[in-house]
Amino acid sequence: MWIPSGFAHGFCTLEPGSVVSYKVSDYYCAESDRGIAWDDPDINVAWPDLADPSTLSSKDKTQPLLCTLPHFFELDL
Repeated sequence: MWIPSGFAHGFCTLEPGSVVSYKVSDYYCAESDRGIAWDDPDINVAWPDLADPSTLSSKDKTQPLLCTLPHFFELDL
């Protein structure tokens, strides 16, 4: 799956012991790192029942809601 730079994305493995690897387009840049709360009610992702919030990274456990983020992009139609 290809996800363009700047687009939010998330995943949940469905099997215990799953290993996830992915490629990125550039080196990590902490200043550009952004995230959204995995359980943001405005996004309303229907995570499977086996999704275990206790396995989230400390970073993912503290992400802000989308509605609290500043606007990073604008779309002129």
